[in-house]
Amino acid sequence: MSTTTTAVLVPLLPFLGAVGGLLLGRRAPGFVRPLAVLPTLAAAVLAVATAWQQGGGRPVDAATRLTPTGSVPIDLALHLDGFAVLVAVLVGVVATCVQLYSTAYLRDDPRYPSYAALVSLFTAAMLLVVYSGDLMVLLVGWEIMGICSYFLVGHYWETEAARTASLKAFLVTKLGDVPFLIGILALAADAGTFRINGILTAAVSGHLAHPTLIALLLLAGVAGKSAQFPLHTWLPDAMAGPTPVSALIHAATMVAAGVYFVARLLPVFTASTAALVVLAVMAAVTMTGSALAALAQDDIKRVLAYSTVGQLGYMTGALAVGNRSAAVFHLISHGAFKALLFLGAGVIIHAAGTNSLGAMARTGGLAKRIPDAFWTMTVALLALAAIPPFSGFFSKEAVLGAAEHAAGGHAPGIPAAAGWTVLIAGLLTALLTAGYATRLWLMAFRGTGPEAADHGREPLAMNGVLWILFVPTAALGLAAWKLPHWFDGRPLTPTLTTSLLSTGCALAGAAVTYAAWRRTSVLTARTPLGAVAADPDAAPAVSEAEAIASHTLAYGHIASAPDPGDPGRLLLGPLHRHAATGFHLDAVYSALFVRPVRAAARLAAFLDREVVETYVRGAGSAPRLLGTAVRRAQTGNVQTYLGALLAGSVVLAVAAVLVATGA
Repeated sequence: MSTTTTAVLVPLLPFLGAVGGLLLGRRAPGFVRPLAVLPTLAAAVLAVATAWQQGGGRPVDAATRLTPTGSVPIDLALHLDGFAVLVAVLVGVVATCVQLYSTAYLRDDPRYPSYAALVSLFTAAMLLVVYSGDLMVLLVGWEIMGICSYFLVGHYWETEAARTASLKAFLVTKLGDVPFLIGILALAADAGTFRINGILTAAVSGHLAHPTLIALLLLAGVAGKSAQFPLHTWLPDAMAGPTPVSALIHAATMVAAGVYFVARLLPVFTASTAALVVLAVMAAVTMTGSALAALAQDDIKRVLAYSTVGQLGYMTGALAVGNRSAAVFHLISHGAFKALLFLGAGVIIHAAGTNSLGAMARTGGLAKRIPDAFWTMTVALLALAAIPPFSGFFSKEAVLGAAEHAAGGHAPGIPAAAGWTVLIAGLLTALLTAGYATRLWLMAFRGTGPEAADHGREPLAMNGVLWILFVPTAALGLAAWKLPHWFDGRPLTPTLTTSLLSTGCALAGAAVTYAAWRRTSVLTARTPLGAVAADPDAAPAVSEAEAIASHTLAYGHIASAPDPGDPGRLLLGPLHRHAATGFHLDAVYSALFVRPVRAAARLAAFLDREVVETYVRGAGSAPRLLGTAVRRAQTGNVQTYLGALLAGSVVLAVAAVLVATGA
């Protein structure tokens, strides 16, 4: 089978699985799980075969004219280079693990058939984005992912949190997609084609007439899809969806699409120095702000959500200094350990009966009860904190090494200011990342107090998937010496300076957090389970229904307000209450956009009701009154009609005399 044929089947199989699942979900429920798992698994195998055939060599291109447009044509095109085939492998493997995990996690959910079909469609859309060689075809997959995320995040639509989160995710990402579409059209107008190869040729040769404007328009869409400041607020709220959906969105789809898009079109962005500086500042603010917010979250999934935002900041930072190899390497590495972290968090929540770290810290025995999640998540958190020799260390050091290279003025066309911005923010974020990773591990697995109620052993499908993802999390860093020929040929091995600085920051962050935890552990032990801390700004959250096998609130409402024994409160001090709310960015948006829009809507409703409808009612009332008057004159009495005729004749005669006299 040729490379092109194999590549076509990769997104096609999950799509057919989604269609089959939707059609047979009610009629033949026994086929739902095979249709969810097998097509996705086959796509993952074919993605590996495609990568093997491509081998990191020359890109493979194939295209057929999709439709004549009368101007810029649209082609159904494939572009398979080292970046595309490796990212497709990541998507296929993570999606397969998510589908396997979901068969146990959602085994009693009546809406599982539609859920599984949407996950398959989500996977197919991301694979279309990865393999597409035409921007308009890529845009189709881009938009399908947005629609799928709306339904998947809102899977538990009976809860207000899920409904609000799904709508927010849809609106925020669509807000970025509007300038994104304009940017694509402007880019095609300048380059004369939607084909990515033609666009890159035009960008390298300097034939783009408006590179800065185009780059900034595209960055708006990337900021929305990849949850970058200031359009990142939807991602933490999206944790209201099922945990496997969180793993899929955060590790391999949706948020990865924006980073991958910039990596594919990097020459377009490097053609504008201003766009690179904007991208660097956006990455720096994103990574540092999200790391501070993660240190203050009590919900274990929100910690991981803000962590994803920060790691995406590293990827966009690498792109800002012109190194897409480091960005995609960190994208692949992060996809492995973040999928493991989210799926492991689902096991923890299932075992603890709550998603509150504060509640977990006041219970004991979790590490012994769920050893699979304990050991695999320990390694995943070490990878997240960039501790050698795990994968996150090599990929993050590649990013920081690229920033150091640009800061020293050794990257032609890249402003040194962008390099320094990414480097300083990256080192600070390394310190904070190790801090919140250590805090999560201590509060989840080293809790003190009585053991929580045993909710049953986790199914094999859930634990087995953790060990599958454990392998790339632990060993992917060893590929750092082999991957350059798949990418741009640039070395991905860490430099000595950044390695020492970053590892020192990580160890310092972990040590300080551990010291703070030891200091506050006494307070944690004294705080009874289920107690709510006296924090007026912290709202209690229920234990998430989807994390329990029965998907009911059987375990009640456990407070998720940060308690006095939380080391994050000690480390952040007065900043904690602001970081816990994401620095009030949602409140700012509410004041700047939501309230004015609602006020305008109320004004429009008032004008429609009191002004427009008044004219409408008046236009209907006048004929009605006239008809009433005429109806009353129709008495049926001949004498009355003759009298009225005589009176009218007299009036007309008098009027004629007066007019004649006046003349």
